[in-house]
Amino acid sequence: MSCFPVENTRNFSIIAHVDHGKSTLADRLLELTGAIDKTENNKQVLDKLQVERERGITVKAQTASLFYNYEGKQYLLNLIDTPGHVDFSYEVSRSLSACQGVLLVVDANEGIQAQTVANFFLAFEAQLSIIPVINKIDLKNADPERVEKQIEKVFDIPGDECIKISAKLGTNVESVLDAVIKRIPSPKAHCRNPLRALVFDSTFDQYRGVIANVALFDGMVSKGDKIVSAHTQKTYEVNEVGVLNPNEQPTHKLYAGQVGYLIAGMKDVTEAQIGDTLYLHKQPVEPLPGFKSAKPMVFAGVFPIDQSEYNNLKSAIEKLTLNDSSVMVHRDSSLALGAGWRLGFLGLLHMEVFNQRLEQEYNASVILTTPTVPYKAVLSSAKLIKEYREKEITIINPAQFPDKSKVTEYLEPVVLGTIITPDEYTGKIMMLCQARRAVQKNMMYIDQNRVMLKYLFPLNEIVVDFYDSLKSLSSGYARDKAYSVGKTICERLKDSLPRQLFEIAIQAALGSKIIARETVKAYRKNVLAKCDYFSME
Repeated sequence: MSCFPVENTRNFSIIAHVDHGKSTLADRLLELTGAIDKTENNKQVLDKLQVERERGITVKAQTASLFYNYEGKQYLLNLIDTPGHVDFSYEVSRSLSACQGVLLVVDANEGIQAQTVANFFLAFEAQLSIIPVINKIDLKNADPERVEKQIEKVFDIPGDECIKISAKLGTNVESVLDAVIKRIPSPKAHCRNPLRALVFDSTFDQYRGVIANVALFDGMVSKGDKIVSAHTQKTYEVNEVGVLNPNEQPTHKLYAGQVGYLIAGMKDVTEAQIGDTLYLHKQPVEPLPGFKSAKPMVFAGVFPIDQSEYNNLKSAIEKLTLNDSSVMVHRDSSLALGAGWRLGFLGLLHMEVFNQRLEQEYNASVILTTPTVPYKAVLSSAKLIKEYREKEITIINPAQFPDKSKVTEYLEPVVLGTIITPDEYTGKIMMLCQARRAVQKNMMYIDQNRVMLKYLFPLNEIVVDFYDSLKSLSSGYARDKAYSVGKTICERLKDSLPRQLFEIAIQAALGSKIIARETVKAYRKNVLAKCDYFSME
């Protein structure tokens, strides 16, 4: 790693809307630099979780160190592939903290979409160099010139800075690597300064403990060094350092400006705080700014199906929240379901993926309650103010909602939503937004037939079924899954609920229409139980 001075290092992320080809581009970059062999099986190489491969989406940001020869010089390119869905934007913002530039990938067929805009502003606010890449130029309906004009109009980036590629076919992908070297600056880091390393992600291995992904802002770290956590003030000995290429590859040292992993005998999941600064023992430094904590938007109760599984589920949630620090955890209990937790998520997909990972990675079956949003209440009762020790309280559990007579006003969360749509659907979508109590903030044509609408929405109005309603208005396919999802939920409840002396009907309804039904049969009365039996010989 000493062969790569700071000026020959580039740290960059790939950001885009869902399904615009980030992971496919990452696969081609890995092939071009020799990190993986070129085969037809290279699909979503960096998407390592089972849930990512099943759903075809990126959930966790993944790092890969690429070695590339350009104009006779050997360069170290640290790539971070990020998720595209809005629910995982916290992963994107954390990844950008370890970078100096981004590749903003836009589909040549779809053009700029909502999360393209959101991710652009994350990179813009972080003052990173932005390289626009127009992907999927091989598609029949691709219109890269139209997309180029959109990028120029919405992001004020000159059209001649766009790189047109087909990640699937590998067309013009090499020019992306050349642009990374030419247009993204090297990190502002110094090897001679004391070690300052930012923990921007971490995973838990039951044999080796916590594996921390680190970006070195200053100094160097090697196996055997004693390091200190600025957050806990605990001292650790470094057991292993290395780079991800894309799998773990141990090295002797990591130097300033480089991105890699570090194992230092952290056995407790609470010891590896994402955003923490690591420094050498007896060489304290000013901690790095870290990250803003994620703001949960959806809360749901999580309970073990059997209370005897409580401790196993507790351990699973602790380990999974280390890997996904955007989940907020509160202890909770229910008269019907027993002891459990109330978890805060960034959205519904985030909640579904977390539940799926609990099942797949930790074999934990849970009961998940209906998602709700947090509310605030301004209290008028002096007794309640004294009890809560503040006048304005946040309510995340519907059971704890204070009585109206003791409250001056209730406050609900609102979000600024961006909708990009073909102009023929504008009228219908505006009516839908008004029906959901939304307030229009902006409307802008991004090209001849596409409109960008911005609305302030009460979160409660959009959290469950707004996206489905929006899709059914514009393309009419969103409700196709309702029957299968409803039937699956009914079947799972039928298997989970204990039989009673009476019949239990379980129904899934879409509005007033029942779309699926299962029945838990009653125990049959044993009419012969009290009979005396005798035999005649």
